[in-house]
Amino acid sequence: MIKNLISPIQAWLLSQGRCVGCGATLSHGIQKDVRGKTTVACKCGRIFIYDKAKKIYRRALFDEV
Repeated sequence: MIKNLISPIQAWLLSQGRCVGCGATLSHGIQKDVRGKTTVACKCGRIFIYDKAKKIYRRALFDEV
């Protein structure tokens, strides 16, 4: 039940280019190229993948870190 409330808010934050944990702008995060993908680390420690072609962020999977 809680997941049904939280996931739309997290999707909205990611569509705005903001961290789902602290709400900071991900464009100010630390960017690295790892295995051909751009990873962005937020100041709170969460790691995201930035897709340059679509210009969207998503949460990184364990094997992508």
